Amino acid sequence: MNYLVIGNGVAGTTAAEQIRKIDGSGDIMILSDEKTPFYSRIRLIEYLAGQAQAEDIIIRKQDWYDRNLIRLSLNSPVREIEPDRKEVVLSGGEVLRYDRLLIATGGVSFVPPVPGSDKEGVFTLRTIQDADDIIRYGKERKKVILIGGGVLGLEAGNSLRKRGLDVTVVEFFPRLLPRQMDPEGAGILKAQMEGMGFSFFLGARTKEITGEGRARGIILEDGASIEGDMIIISAGVRPRASLAQKIGLTVNKGLVVNDRMETARRGIYAAGDLIEHRETFYGIWNAAEKQGEVAGINMAGGDALYEGTTMSNVLKVVGVDLAAAGDIDADGVHDSLVMKDPDRYIYKKFVIRDGILSGCILYGDISGYRRVIKAISEKRNVEGMRDALSRGDVSGV
Repeated sequence: MNYLVIGNGVAGTTAAEQIRKIDGSGDIMILSDEKTPFYSRIRLIEYLAGQAQAEDIIIRKQDWYDRNLIRLSLNSPVREIEPDRKEVVLSGGEVLRYDRLLIATGGVSFVPPVPGSDKEGVFTLRTIQDADDIIRYGKERKKVILIGGGVLGLEAGNSLRKRGLDVTVVEFFPRLLPRQMDPEGAGILKAQMEGMGFSFFLGARTKEITGEGRARGIILEDGASIEGDMIIISAGVRPRASLAQKIGLTVNKGLVVNDRMETARRGIYAAGDLIEHRETFYGIWNAAEKQGEVAGINMAGGDALYEGTTMSNVLKVVGVDLAAAGDIDADGVHDSLVMKDPDRYIYKKFVIRDGILSGCILYGDISGYRRVIKAISEKRNVEGMRDALSRGDVSGV
């Protein structure tokens, strides 16, 4: 049996690992268009800040592939898939055959149609190559503008702040981290970041990137002008779905798959930041890992189902711990218990619907977060724990 995996991220690598556990003799090959074996995109921020080297963030080094009899082909972008012939064509023209194919091409940074986004000095951050380009260009710059106040943008900004650059954040939403924070929690985060030296323009839309050939700043829709000699766009991720679209597969929020991670084409599976499952696009590490596991098991003849992942993020924002899971009720329409300590930059929120814990935000102190996320996943009733939760005490959850 020939197994071919397009993509060497967490979904593709996990799938290959699962295939090998079930099928000890099949041929497994992973194709990657990058130069580096499977690495942690989460730790790109450390790399960008100069706090980790490339080898430090590599999760699977070459000896792992060798031990598992998995062939890894780096710098091997795929040009097209020929499903009727069960072939994949590489950009150089080489043709590879498969019996089972996994498309795990992940996502690509979204660049809004802002005039000037193609100028020198404008970057996105998704890959280790992107980080290398930013580090190289940033050595001779003083002011960076971040377009986007999401997690990746803020972390990239903090990394560059550590390298000595002044950082200004421009965010379309009226608050930072709109997916992980409600207005009150975001206000505490903003105050803490301002204390670190960040500047903010919230509820602001970029009209144009200025400069003759090289970025020199931006103009906002309200006419305000911001100077900067380097710009990083962090406006979210879109599925990297061109290969799937070329062979007629359905792409909505992502490439549509069933519970077995199968596409509409027999023998072709998909997983990771590329896919949409039950009308949901996840774009988070733990979901991609589980999807890759299910895909690999089924590709090797097993029987596994993916039934979704609780939307949760456990991360650091400018060096501060943040955990957000489930429904954070950003609009404040549900029953919530809130504990906050602005002086220590701590914010905890527990969203309760019909007595069931349905979401949380833990900022500045995430102790017990695993317990909380498990309770959300299990739809646990917490009516008897209201007093404790209102004090931020999760020990009884």
